[in-house]
Amino acid sequence: MTVAIYPGSFDPVTLGHLSVLARAAKLFDELHVLVVHNPDKNAKFSAPEREALIRESVAELGIPGAISVSSVESGLMVEAAQRLQARAIVKGFRTAGDIEYEIPMAQVNRDLSGIETVFLPSEPGYGYVSSSLVKQVSSLGGDVSSYVTKTVLRALS
Repeated sequence: MTVAIYPGSFDPVTLGHLSVLARAAKLFDELHVLVVHNPDKNAKFSAPEREALIRESVAELGIPGAISVSSVESGLMVEAAQRLQARAIVKGFRTAGDIEYEIPMAQVNRDLSGIETVFLPSEPGYGYVSSSLVKQVSSLGGDVSSYVTKTVLRALS
């Protein structure tokens, strides 16, 4: 059985995230979505709220597969991956800047744990969508309905 983790802050989860999640769920027998704390970001939603939004969005979109959702509040993400017996870390990327940011982390994660990182490019229509952009546009009264599920849209309102 091949197990992978898909870590991220997911604040909030976007259709871009969910596209990567759906594609990864087809590649692995089990996919564990891990909501991780990013000290560089000011979260709008608590970790339990983000977990619920992911679960509800997966159900709303009918994404098939063995998908679980949990949080990692402290410690190294690769330690959580090892506990879950993951053989891969899934990371989505939108731009070359994302890759430049992610490659050193992938290399360190492999050095620390032996776990490889699998990169999946975003769908072309979501290449410019980020959680930060969604939060900013939503907070200013803009329509973000084409970037998030109905579940997330309600939570942002």
